[in-house]
Amino acid sequence: MSTLSLAVRDTTTMLRRNLLHARRYPSLTLNLLLTPIMLLLLFVYVFGNTMSAGIGGGDRSDYIAYLLPGLLLMTIGSTTIGTAVSVSNDMTEGVIARFRTMAIHRGSVITGHVLGSVLQSVVSVVLVGAVGLAIGFRSADATALEWLAAFGLLVLFSLALTWIAVGMGLVSPNAEAASNNAMPLIFLPLISSAFVPVDQMPGWFQPIAEYQPFTPAIETLRGLLLGTEIGHNGWLALAWCLGLAVLGHRWSTAVFHREPR
Repeated sequence: MSTLSLAVRDTTTMLRRNLLHARRYPSLTLNLLLTPIMLLLLFVYVFGNTMSAGIGGGDRSDYIAYLLPGLLLMTIGSTTIGTAVSVSNDMTEGVIARFRTMAIHRGSVITGHVLGSVLQSVVSVVLVGAVGLAIGFRSADATALEWLAAFGLLVLFSLALTWIAVGMGLVSPNAEAASNNAMPLIFLPLISSAFVPVDQMPGWFQPIAEYQPFTPAIETLRGLLLGTEIGHNGWLALAWCLGLAVLGHRWSTAVFHREPR
C-alpha cells in the first residue's frame, strides 16, 4: 500500500473514531452550541429594537440580518473548543501513546480530529442558521454563487480555527486547561463587528476590533449574504484563514511529533 493510500485509510479511520465520540458524548458539543443560539435569541428579542435603531435600522428584523453572520462565525469558534478538549484528553489518557506503537500514519491522528471538527462546525452552523431563518433572517439578494462563497468562507474559517485549537489541545496539560486556552476563540467575536459596527465603538477600541481575524471574516460574510460593501475585507479574511491554517498546522504537527509527555 502506498504512503498516500495508507494516510487516507488511517485518516478515515480516525475521522470515524472522532465522529463516534461526538455521537456518544454530545453534551460538550450541545453546551457550546447553546452559547451562540442563546446570544442570538437574547440580542434579537431583548435588545433587537434598540440595537437596530443604533445601527440605523427600522426594527429587530434589520438587526437579525446584521447579527447572524457574526454569530455563525462565533459558532465555529465555540465548536473548536470541543476539539481542543478532545485532543487534550487523547494526549493525557494514553491513547496517543498506544497509537504511536501501531503501524498507522502518524499524521492521521490529528488530521482525523481536524476533519471531524470541521464537519461538526458545519452542522452547528447549519443549526444556528436554521434558528436565524426561523426568527426572521432573510437573504433575498444573495445569488447562488454568493451563497456558495459564503459556505466556502465558513468551511475555510473553521479549518483555520480547528488547527489552532488542535495545537492548544496538544500543549494543554489537561482538558480544563485546553478549554481555558481556547476561550479566545469565543471571546474575540465579542469584541469584533459581530454586534455593532466598528465605527460606533470608542476610538481607542476600534483598532482592537478591526485588526483581528473575526471582523474581516464577518464583514465578508455579511457582504455576501446581505449585499453590503465588502471592500478589502474579503482579501483580509482569506489571508487570516490561510495564515492561521498554516500556523496551526505547523504548530500542531511539531508538537505532536515530539516525544509524549
